[in-house]
Amino acid sequence: MQPRTGKSNHAGKLLTPRRLAVCFAGLAVGVFSLAVWLRHTGGGLDVWLYGEVEITTAFLALTFAALALVRFRGTSDRLPLVLSCGFLVVGIALASSGFVTAHSPAADSITAAREPMTWVLGSTVVALLMVVALYVERRLPLARHPVREISVALCLVVLLTAALGGVHRWLPAGWVADTGGIFPRPGNLFPALLFAVATIGYYRRLDYAYSPFDHSLYLMTGLSVASSMAASQSDRQLDGPFALGVGFQFASYAVLLGGALLDNVKLFEHVKRLALSDALTGLVNYRRIIDTLGDEIERTKRTGRPFSLLLFDLDGLKRINDEYGHTVGSRALCRMADALESNCRAIDTAGRYGGDEFALILPETDKDAAREVARRICEALAGEEELPRVTAKAGAAVYPHDGDSVLAILASADRALYGAKGRTLRSLACFI
Repeated sequence: MQPRTGKSNHAGKLLTPRRLAVCFAGLAVGVFSLAVWLRHTGGGLDVWLYGEVEITTAFLALTFAALALVRFRGTSDRLPLVLSCGFLVVGIALASSGFVTAHSPAADSITAAREPMTWVLGSTVVALLMVVALYVERRLPLARHPVREISVALCLVVLLTAALGGVHRWLPAGWVADTGGIFPRPGNLFPALLFAVATIGYYRRLDYAYSPFDHSLYLMTGLSVASSMAASQSDRQLDGPFALGVGFQFASYAVLLGGALLDNVKLFEHVKRLALSDALTGLVNYRRIIDTLGDEIERTKRTGRPFSLLLFDLDGLKRINDEYGHTVGSRALCRMADALESNCRAIDTAGRYGGDEFALILPETDKDAAREVARRICEALAGEEELPRVTAKAGAAVYPHDGDSVLAILASADRALYGAKGRTLRSLACFI
């Protein structure tokens, strides 16, 4: 696995700043126009359906909270900690409200003067925490006491939610609903503004963080702007604009969860590569070499076609380390790895066997073909102009002629390699 290379400032971004501004303006106008049209055409959500949507959205929020908490435990980054605690509280609130709403009489819910409390609290809490997470990442990015900070963060989020609930309960009715105004639900403009600020922040964050998780945060905040804008046009509970806002909210949570899941898949693949590869050269490690030899033995038993194993030993690595330093010695190992990779087929497996020894597994290859591959690799390495000059010796073994098990084939190749040491490169009298 090659080390990750640097990227340009806009490598992880989906849009340039100018296109982003145009998209934002178009999104705002489009959502506002659609919400106004829905406001005057009637229609909306059924109480039972809204309850089911709340429960499903709660499942998305709680699942994301769990994934974000796992991410925090693995990285100690405080940003996923803040988001995890926020979505945990919001998910629990949505699940409880969804169960109650789905079993409430339709008339009581629709005729209520205020919009659902969980909608207001959920949107506002998430919007605040999306902004707070950006600030925390910038000022205090890493946790020193992860377990303790989980409890502290969760308590703070609960207190914040309770405080916002109290404020909403005591707000004057005119501040909550203004059916004759341009924005019948002006309270939704506050989370819309916070989400807009967060969207800009997460867009800028893509300069240095460009995983699926990071992109999903950016897309989620943009969808949440649309959600709050649509809900601001609602003049009665569960009407058309509110239904549109609920749809955008559900989509934003789904995008966020999808990004977290995709990021986990990529992280698992990365960890798997690390477990099976050599950190210095990027070739497979000893464990993977053994597994591949076992697989090739099983395939040979099925097909009857032999395979070959080449073992290489880098000449004079200790001398290079002593005279030029370990950095140059590490570079010599990488040069050997490059020679292996550039002179083998896609179906071959090149690995670092240990120390200054390397292995190359050649499926469906007899000893003559293996000898030619070894000659080509050794000559390519010796012919490099980079100093100090590096040479290698090779030993070969063929299954099943030289051994009938993994250990036997390795021992046979190792004996051939030992016999080649001290002889000239061009004689390649290392094969038995």
